[in-house]
Amino acid sequence: MSKPVTIRVDDQLHALLKERAEAEGTTVTALISRAAHDAVRDPRLKGAGEVFRDFLDVHGDAFDAAFPDDTPARTDTAGRAA
Repeated sequence: MSKPVTIRVDDQLHALLKERAEAEGTTVTALISRAAHDAVRDPRLKGAGEVFRDFLDVHGDAFDAAFPDDTPARTDTAGRAA
């Protein structure tokens, strides 16, 4: 269940939100919802993706050797082993 929230933005910000939403193929509501989620996200997750990518850059070959059935070439679109 979702709850409606009303906010007020000036014309310039509204135009920028509409432009961004159109460019991403989404809605202004979806953009604002994503921003709200980001605002309350656990700060311990900040940079986690970059840390993981750095790990893979350094240790990716060893990881692939240890888990050959889970290498990217052998996963489906949901990231599960094929």
